[in-house]
Amino acid sequence: MGDVVRYRIERGVAHLTLDSSSNRNALSRQLLAELHDGIDAAEAADARAIVIGHTGNTFCAGADLKERSDGGPIDSTPMVRAMQRLSDGPTPTIAAVEGAVRAGGIGLMASCDLVVVTSATTFAFTEVRIGVAPAIISVPILARVNPSLVAAPFLTGEAFDAAEARAMGLVTHVTDDVAATVHTLLDGLLMGAPTAVAATKALLRRVPTLDRATAYAEMQTLSESLFNSADGAEGMASFREKRRPRWQEA
Repeated sequence: MGDVVRYRIERGVAHLTLDSSSNRNALSRQLLAELHDGIDAAEAADARAIVIGHTGNTFCAGADLKERSDGGPIDSTPMVRAMQRLSDGPTPTIAAVEGAVRAGGIGLMASCDLVVVTSATTFAFTEVRIGVAPAIISVPILARVNPSLVAAPFLTGEAFDAAEARAMGLVTHVTDDVAATVHTLLDGLLMGAPTAVAATKALLRRVPTLDRATAYAEMQTLSESLFNSADGAEGMASFREKRRPRWQEA
C-alpha cells in the first residue's frame, strides 16, 4: 500500500506493518498518512480485526524529531486521529510488539484493544528528557493504567520491562511467541459475531465512565437489543441446532 506501512488482509483480518526501520518506525508525517490509508483500507474491506505490527527491532520510537525540529508548523492531528480510530472504532485492534517501544510509540500501542509483547520488550516515556511531556499519549495510557503506577516512568523517563508493563495494565499479553499468541487471539475474535464484538469493545470503554444506575440502564438496553438482533437469533439457532453460526463460516 505504501512505502513505510505495508497492508495485507488474511482471514478477514487487516495486518498493518510499520516498515520504516531506518528511523525506528518514528511517527513521521508519511508513516501516519500511510497508517490512516491502511485503516481506511481495513474499513473498506470490513475487516474483522486490525493488527499493527512492525519490522526491525523497534515497534515505534515515537515522534520523528528530525521533522519536529525542521522549523515547520507542528500539527499532531494525524497522531490524535490515528489513536482515536484504533481505540474508538468498532473493529478490534491488536498491537503485535517484538521490539522496543518509546514515547509516542507507547501511545500508539496503548490505543489498541489488545497489546501482545515479547518478554524482552522495553518501554520508556522519554519526553521529559527532551523538554516535553507525554501529553497526547496520556489519554489512551491513563485509560488503561492507574496514574500512580505510571507516575515514576512519566516523570523520570527511565526504561521499564514487559513484566512491569503487564503488572500496571499497559499491555495485555507477554509471550515468547508474539505471532502465535496473536493468532490464538484472532481465532477467538473470529468466533464471535462482528456486531457483538463491536458492542463488547464499546462497552469496555463506556461502562467505566458511567454511574451504576446509568450503566445498568444502558447495558440492559444493549443486552435486549442484541438478543433481539439477527445475529442474536442466528447465534441461539446455531446453538440449538448444534451447528456453526454463519459468521464462523466466512
